[in-house]
Amino acid sequence: MAVFVITVLALVIAAMAQLQQSSSEGSSLQLQSQRAFYAAESGLQLSLNLLLPPDGSAGRSCASVPFYAHDFSSTNSLYGLSNCNVRVVCQPVTVDSEVYFTLTSTGTCGSGTDSAQRTTEVRVK
Repeated sequence: MAVFVITVLALVIAAMAQLQQSSSEGSSLQLQSQRAFYAAESGLQLSLNLLLPPDGSAGRSCASVPFYAHDFSSTNSLYGLSNCNVRVVCQPVTVDSEVYFTLTSTGTCGSGTDSAQRTTEVRVK
């Protein structure tokens, strides 16, 4: 009877350890995914300032490839986006003689199995 109880307890402990590990991995990936989203959003905001400067001056040409790229790892590691990077592509589209710009921003954080990538897009006139 004691061997049976010990075996059952060992199985329960092993199952709980597996559950804890998968929960921890899920939390880590969720954090990396949120960081990648904010990296992509930051890239879009900075790109909008380059494309349509707030002071009304001429903006950067959409022909640059990539339109904007930044590696947050090269900055101070105290920032929340360390080990993240962003790449923004700009595409002009003409509709009824009006030019619209589509900015597609891809943020990537982490490396290996602990990495996440998020893409956001905005269209401006």
